[in-house]
Amino acid sequence: MNNIIWIILDSCRYDTFMSAEKKYFIRVGEIHKRYSYASWTSPSHYTFLMGMIPHTSPAGVFASNVYREEFKLWNERVGGEKQLTFADFVPELNLVKRLNMLGYRTIGRVSLPVLNQKTTMSSYFDDYKLMDNHNDFKGMVDEINFLTDRPTFYFLNLGETHYPYMLQDENLPHISGVHGVFKNLDDFVIHQDDAGKYDADNFFTHPEMQRLKQQQIKTVEYCDSIFGELLKKCPDNTYFIITSDHGELFGEEGYFGHGPIMHEKVFEVPYIEGKFDRSMVK
Repeated sequence: MNNIIWIILDSCRYDTFMSAEKKYFIRVGEIHKRYSYASWTSPSHYTFLMGMIPHTSPAGVFASNVYREEFKLWNERVGGEKQLTFADFVPELNLVKRLNMLGYRTIGRVSLPVLNQKTTMSSYFDDYKLMDNHNDFKGMVDEINFLTDRPTFYFLNLGETHYPYMLQDENLPHISGVHGVFKNLDDFVIHQDDAGKYDADNFFTHPEMQRLKQQQIKTVEYCDSIFGELLKKCPDNTYFIITSDHGELFGEEGYFGHGPIMHEKVFEVPYIEGKFDRSMVK
């Protein structure tokens, strides 16, 4: 069976991923535009751990048939003789439990506090923890090791692409809440006036929005370089999924961030999957 590494670049929208210079991510496979089932971190990751990947948007189909086909794809990802069916996932709809039953060692490493080990997100993982540093994909990669007697499933949530989209927290525009008591929460709390409306004087300017978008592009490029280091550690029987949990708004129609926002850019995410090939590291 294959080792499986599922990488989630938190908050990374599709077009910023496409704008970034990528040397290693693109070696896994073709980049697709897909859509998240949710607009913020927690519900999106719960969907992933049900075994459901970001979806396409097909017309003229029954949703149940789409889900059935999505679950079948885990046969290719897992590999080997053991076959998975939709019925295998029902009623728990828990990917980690199913992989455990197939003999996988299951390891989760997350960057966002809303995914911490005290939540039910950690259920059924053999080893699951919130990283000490919000931006520590490198630390995750340093810890990764593979067994010879059983396959491993790695579930990695990367914080580098989440606000503030920097490796160091300097020279940033201030958001009330994010830099204060809510600094560790996965949302964006903008200062509001007494009427409950956004205070335009405290909202980001257009140049600041564009600077933040460029910062997210730079963090994608940084993560790509670290992914190159990960490839050097992977045995041949490794299968990759690379995606995002949701997108982000950088001023479009007056919005910033993600969460309680209905906008296509919040739901558009990049998606790549494929099996390791030794040529990926050349």
